[in-house]
Amino acid sequence: MKRILFVLLVLALTLSACAPKQDASFGNILKVTDGTVEKTYSADDLKILGEIQASDKGVTYIGVQLKVLFQDAGIDPSTLSAVKAVASDGFTANYDPSQFLADDMLVAYARADGALAEDEGAFRIVLPDQGGKLNPRMLVEIDAIP
Repeated sequence: MKRILFVLLVLALTLSACAPKQDASFGNILKVTDGTVEKTYSADDLKILGEIQASDKGVTYIGVQLKVLFQDAGIDPSTLSAVKAVASDGFTANYDPSQFLADDMLVAYARADGALAEDEGAFRIVLPDQGGKLNPRMLVEIDAIP
């Protein structure tokens, strides 16, 4: 009996040592890039850039305008032809200039009544009245396309 327990313990330790390690910051950092410039942001970094609110489907979100985020990253949003938002699960959403230059398009880091819901992740795009597929949650990267 002791021998079986010992073998199981060794097997369990071996398997846990071989398991991929999760990056502790995964999902808590947002990368903004245009292929040349790359900058990362935490929620606290976004709060410093200014705060606006936008509502979608009865929920009011707090965040920073996407065009302000680009400017802070050193990317001129007026020179872009498209923007791609990437979620941690691989989902992507693409935006044209009429969308990503809109004053009410934001990268949300909170709700007006508190933190984002757990299934929203640390960041999400909010583009009011444009449907769920253009409001991805669990946002980890924004790609600016010249």
